Amino acid sequence: MTWAYPTFLAAALALAIFLVLLLVLWRRAGRLARALGTRPRHRGWKAALRLLMGASLLAAALGPAMGVSQQPVRTAGKDVWLLVDVSRSMDAPDVAPTRLLRAQAELQELVAQFPADRLGLVIFGAEAVVQCPLTYDQEAVQVFISTLRTNLLPRGPTTLRAPLELVLSRLAPASTASTGALPRATAVILVSDGEDFGENLEQPLREIARSGARVYTVGVGTSGGATIPAAAGGFVKDAKGQVVRSRLQEAPLLQLAAQTGGLYAELNNEQNGFSTVLRSLSTMQGTTEQVRTVAVADNRYRYPLAAAVLLLVLDIVLTVTIIRP
Repeated sequence: MTWAYPTFLAAALALAIFLVLLLVLWRRAGRLARALGTRPRHRGWKAALRLLMGASLLAAALGPAMGVSQQPVRTAGKDVWLLVDVSRSMDAPDVAPTRLLRAQAELQELVAQFPADRLGLVIFGAEAVVQCPLTYDQEAVQVFISTLRTNLLPRGPTTLRAPLELVLSRLAPASTASTGALPRATAVILVSDGEDFGENLEQPLREIARSGARVYTVGVGTSGGATIPAAAGGFVKDAKGQVVRSRLQEAPLLQLAAQTGGLYAELNNEQNGFSTVLRSLSTMQGTTEQVRTVAVADNRYRYPLAAAVLLLVLDIVLTVTIIRP
């Protein structure tokens, strides 16, 4: 047997309070009987009846479960794509400990807030790759997020267009014209320092806006920026041998959010934009109802609850004279 709500400490406290109340009634009846020169009768089985009733109520509240049953769960879910920049500039330490490590920690907390939605992970830099396809398995997404590093993709200039086009290619199968079903509501959370050396974003932005997907952008970094540690020691330098200083570029991130009905937020040592994004996403309703079958423990609270109600009725109906002068 398992328990749906194993709050045993609270149950023990409630049972203790109930026993104290029974003891108070017991002693009050004894004092009254002595004052009248008699002794109380029949109070033992009344106390036992009430004790059993209280224990049954507590058992029902804890939710005793035996066995597993398959139950349909109807959800109006959405698809949430996480697009994470893993270019070398994400190693900059202007956001402690680094931009990427801070983003990883916040993403793992965010993932836990979407138990009924599908999540997917795309990493990008000079190119874009689907690291984890859309799935209901939160633990799998968490594992992939924990393995993010800036050496996962080939070196090269960062492009924001590549991950957007990759997500667009995955949106096409969502509409099932043959069945007449509406496409699933889609949200795209793009986490980057905003550095973009790719092509113009106008075309993918128009297609994303036409699909109904919203893009939420989180800018990781600061306007002051920081130098980027090199793997071999020292700092990353440009073609002229000058040390590169990476700064947060807000303009492309603001454009992405504004043209798709999303929003832009910052993530740095003073601000946590993920909380703002999460609040906005919580108001975004799914457009397609799905019925999923899940295995759940068979909660049999009804039986102790029925026993408690029966004992309560007996306690009310069966009256006895406890004190007879």
